Amino acid sequence: MTPTNTRVLIIASSIFVVMLVQPGIGETQFDQVLFDQVASRGIDYLAKQGQAQDGSYSRHLGPAVTALATTAILRHGRSADDPVVRRGLQYLRGFVRDDGGIYQEGTFYKNYETSIALLCFSAANEDGRFDQLIRDAERFLKDLQWDEGEGKKSADPAFGGGGYGKHGRPDLSNSSFMIEALKAAGNDENSEAIQRALLFVSRCQNLDGEHNLTEFASKNPDGGFYYTPAAGGASQAGKTPNGGLRSYGSMTYAGLKSMIYAGLGPDDPRVKAAIAWIKRHYSLAENPGMSDNGLYYYYHTFAKALAMLGDEHIVDDQNQPHDWRSELLEELARRQREDGAWSNTNSRWLEGDANLVTSYALLALSYCRPDR
Repeated sequence: MTPTNTRVLIIASSIFVVMLVQPGIGETQFDQVLFDQVASRGIDYLAKQGQAQDGSYSRHLGPAVTALATTAILRHGRSADDPVVRRGLQYLRGFVRDDGGIYQEGTFYKNYETSIALLCFSAANEDGRFDQLIRDAERFLKDLQWDEGEGKKSADPAFGGGGYGKHGRPDLSNSSFMIEALKAAGNDENSEAIQRALLFVSRCQNLDGEHNLTEFASKNPDGGFYYTPAAGGASQAGKTPNGGLRSYGSMTYAGLKSMIYAGLGPDDPRVKAAIAWIKRHYSLAENPGMSDNGLYYYYHTFAKALAMLGDEHIVDDQNQPHDWRSELLEELARRQREDGAWSNTNSRWLEGDANLVTSYALLALSYCRPDR
């Protein structure tokens, strides 16, 4: 065989091998090695640089950051008896109150802190050691919900929602954490509290119809979600020229996952509209509608909602398929700092804090694994 023929055979053989091992169109091979490296570096940062001797992370920001960090580490395979996890849980137990809430004294953020802490203790509760604590926190959250006990009727835009505290204006971010916490405590989609919350979540969607009769629903009917319809309405992305409330990424994913928790399926018009918005605005370069504001919070809700949706690929409005797990892994790997942490150059909503942002990133990563 001549050298030329040999080269042709080698090239042809190589092409054949590539055809055998390459994924199909629109698919990518999940890089488990990269995942393990990125996750390990992030956990090492939290364990060795982020955690204080008392078990806390960024204690000046309250217990929620410690709860998020501890949950993130638990979701990557550490047990409740791991020394780093154990110290975090012990620190959080110092915030358990007689009323069942888990919050710092005098705070405005009772719903938020209790919801995040309940999620943490639920993740650590494989042997039932936190059963009573979880039941008490569940009861506390239900008492905070805006319902008839607060003098609200079901037609009120605030009905069913959760705010930062008992008298804080309800919003979709706090309500989505509350719903997730109630679900973790054992409430299914038939729970009265979750069904009440669904009324509020539906009113945060830019979708005119029987589930949303607010003044904002028809002004920007794009199917996405905004912050709150209560107390005059508000969107962190601002208003449209006609007074509508602009949809944005983090709240749209928070709305979608909340509707799934509440039992809505893919044929429900609210779910269909949310997915259509996501396809039009699919991005990992930014929090759609918000640029880099709340970017890592966005990654967290993005991953959690799409994992719950169950679709391995998202086909955008240009008919381009996205393997969202691999794409998010690659984006987070690209953004990871040399020391293993993440932080946002835009410090709005505390995203300049490396412990908080690293926790968001690790939580998002935990949903990237195809087996989770």
